[in-house]
Amino acid sequence: MLSEKRQEGILRLVNEEKSVTVQELKEYFDASESTIRRDITALAKEGKLVKVFGGALALESSFTTNELTNSQKEQINREEKERIAKYAAGLISPGDYVFIDSGTTTGMMVDYITEKDATYVTNAVVHAKKLTMKGLRVLLIGGELKETTEAVIGADAVLHIQKYHFSKGFFGTNGISIKSHYTTPDVREALVKRVAVENTLPGKRYILADHDKFGQVSSVTFADLDGTIIITDQKPESLYIERVDVVIANKSK
Repeated sequence: MLSEKRQEGILRLVNEEKSVTVQELKEYFDASESTIRRDITALAKEGKLVKVFGGALALESSFTTNELTNSQKEQINREEKERIAKYAAGLISPGDYVFIDSGTTTGMMVDYITEKDATYVTNAVVHAKKLTMKGLRVLLIGGELKETTEAVIGADAVLHIQKYHFSKGFFGTNGISIKSHYTTPDVREALVKRVAVENTLPGKRYILADHDKFGQVSSVTFADLDGTIIITDQKPESLYIERVDVVIANKSK
């Protein structure tokens, strides 16, 4: 294959997947590793993709390792998060056994919850307080308290969650990517999220994410796209619509 055609193919794959590895490209194009690396370098110099260790990222992809505090996050896309939160709260039915993840959008969701004939399990102290003040049945996960996100994390939290089985789960995420799926910066928090997602019925695993989360990648993947439903405020790119169920929380909701 001519280098020009191969580079066109590499760029197409990167833009579709948001991130690819040298090994994946090597197998896909049946080319040597050195050839693929030269192609990535050439495309990076032309400003068509971002070269990273072991592969490449699409230009609109963003890799983050730092995490803002909850108070900082609350000020970002607040109106959009409120719409998502209100829609999500309306999905809770009588008899549900619900997991509510820590986070700002899930915190806003708690403000809209009215279903009293349900049990709520959470790893967020502030969520638990709000739910209790509403007179709802709440189970607070025990473990280590993370200062920045006010989430309960650690081995004890993981062991605690493992014994539960949730009819519905509502989760926050720092990033959504076709390649890396749902990601968060902290491995300890990722482990708690992963167990909670796995212990929630497939098709009832709701990811609450405003439009800025698409194309973002953080350090640790905590869940795959399969079996999840994204509740967001704007229609994402078609590649996400084709890969995962997406619900748009409109202003009328």
